Formats: sequence, structure tokens, C-alpha cells
Amino acid sequence: MAYGFGIVGCGMISGFHAKAIADVKGAKLVACFDTREEAAVKFGADNNCQPYTKLDAMLANPKVDIVTIATPSGAHMEPAVAAARAGKHVIVEKPLEITLKKCDRIIEACEKAGVQLGAIFPSRFHDSSVKLKQAINAGRFGTLTLGDAYVKWFRTQAYYDSGAWRGTWALDGGGALMNQAIHSVDLLTWLMGPVIEIQASTAMLAHVRIEVEDAVVATLRFANGALGVLEATTAAYPGYLKRVEIHGSEGTAVLEEEDLKAWDFAKPRKEDQSILDEMQKHKSTGGGASDPAAIGHHGHTMQFRDFVEAVKKNRAPAIDGHEGRRSVEIILGVYKAAETGKTVELPLKSDPVLKARTARKKK
Repeated sequence: MAYGFGIVGCGMISGFHAKAIADVKGAKLVACFDTREEAAVKFGADNNCQPYTKLDAMLANPKVDIVTIATPSGAHMEPAVAAARAGKHVIVEKPLEITLKKCDRIIEACEKAGVQLGAIFPSRFHDSSVKLKQAINAGRFGTLTLGDAYVKWFRTQAYYDSGAWRGTWALDGGGALMNQAIHSVDLLTWLMGPVIEIQASTAMLAHVRIEVEDAVVATLRFANGALGVLEATTAAYPGYLKRVEIHGSEGTAVLEEEDLKAWDFAKPRKEDQSILDEMQKHKSTGGGASDPAAIGHHGHTMQFRDFVEAVKKNRAPAIDGHEGRRSVEIILGVYKAAETGKTVELPLKSDPVLKARTARKKK
């Protein structure tokens, strides 16, 4: 049996969804939806699926079993909830949504309808990420002391000007952190555990006509006692691969995109050198460091494959809605800490009220 997929939103990321679906055994793209008729028709023709300009019509198609949401970040909730109510399983591109209230609406709708919900974070599925998680679980790092993530990317002004939703609180939900660095936020908390305390500063330094940050620095305290640093920007020319560093009393690992750059332990194992050799083969794409389209779809493929298996076996997917919500809460905590100048404790009791910033004018 092949599960039929329908894609909501025919922008850039939908193409990666289509490629991933094509690579998954037991999956078939059968439909797509966009309010822009020309976008839906073109995507349908390019991917041999039925285009729709009315969401209800696509959701009424009995061949659609799973719906992926690829709309702008702040427009995920409505189609996700509609899909759940129509009895379709739901996969939502990152972030799950841009407020906790909206995240909870999606989670509740899927639970009430008895359908599976997945949140897209492909970095967790890379072989190097899995090896790192396994080493942490095995206690090879001893006492975890530092967990750091650095996303020093570059986006031109033309990138922000290319869509009216980009760089807005209403639809982007934030800037360098919510849109670009959220993958690293998710990976860091997956590896290190829950964040319980945040201090932060944000700024908009190199772009105009946007409301959100293009630079952020935050310090984190994890539930296990470890500390961390989170840096993100879209104003670091020419853009560099994202980096995650995990340090402990008995080990250190450094992950640059998909490549392990360090794998050092006080108690070496015979397989360590082969792991390091295998994970240093420069399998990384550009990682989106300077071009948002310069990413591979293989992570999506692995996650979609897991999701299809979850539906088939009626189990939770590897990254469910609650997991997707966690990174959004951390990011909103960073924004709140930056806005108030105070230490913020997690979990948040409610969504913070964030103010639009004023871009620095070009001289």
C-alpha cells in the first residue's frame, strides 16, 4: 500500500518535500494546494500531482492520507487543524507554529482526531547526529558541561524583500533564530536535554524593512546543570556552516552541518577512529548558509520514511508535535529575555508579547 501525500503551500520548501516523498517506498505525492492558482498548477505539472486552489477540495480527496504543511511559518495552524479534522495525518515544516497557543491548537486537533503529527527537523536524522546522541546516552561525555550552537549565515536584503511575509512577526515569527537557527535549537535541546533558564540580547544591524532580529546571542542553562551559548545571525558574510559543540568532563564532539570535526574521549573505543573517518567525508551541502535553497532533501526523506512507518504501525513518529513545540518555546524565551533584559525561566506560562523593532537605516 502506498500512502498518498498532499502538500499545502507550493513555495520553495515544497520542492524538497516532493523530492523526499518520491524517495520513500510506500509513499506517493497525489495532490498539492496553493491559493495562487499559477503556483499550484505549475507545481502539480512539475510533480505529476493534482493541483487545488481550495484546501477543502484537496482534503476531500480520498487518495490523500498524509498532508505536509509548507506555508509561511505563521500560517501553519489553520491548514494543519483542517487536515486533522479531515482525518489526515499531518507533517508540519519547521517551526510547528510561531506561538505556543498555535502549537497547542495543532497538537490538540491531531490528538482529538486520532491522527499522527510530525514536526520537521531533518538534522536529527543525519548519521553524525545519531552517533552523537548515542554517545551522550551511553554516558561517554561524563558530566555534560557545555552545549553550544552557532548559526552564522548570510541573507541579502533581496531575500527579505522577496516575500512580504519574510522578516515579520505575524508570519515569520522572528528572524535569524525562528527562521534559520531553529534546526540547531532543536538539535541542541535533543542532545543536551531541556533548557530551564535563558538570558539574551537581539539586534537588527544589517537589514532594513524588517521587524525582527538579524543577530542574537543567548546563554542557556540546561536541566542537567550544563550551560550553553546560542549564536545566530543572517548578517555574517559570506555565511558559514552551522556548528554544534558538546563538551563534558570526559569527552568533546563538534558537529559542523553533517560532519564531525572532533570526537575526543577520555576513554577511547576501538570504533572511534572509524566513526570519525566516516563522519568527516564532507557530505554536507551548503547547508543554507548563504543560499536557502542550497540544502539536501535526504534528511526530509529519512524523516518522511519514519513518519510513514509511524502511520503504518500506529506509533508516534520520532519527532512529534510536542517535540516540535519545544524549540518554539526556547526561541520565544530568548526573545522575551532580550526584550525584558531579565532572566527567563522555562517552561513559559504564556506567549510573550513581542514588539516590532526598527531597522537601522543604511547610511
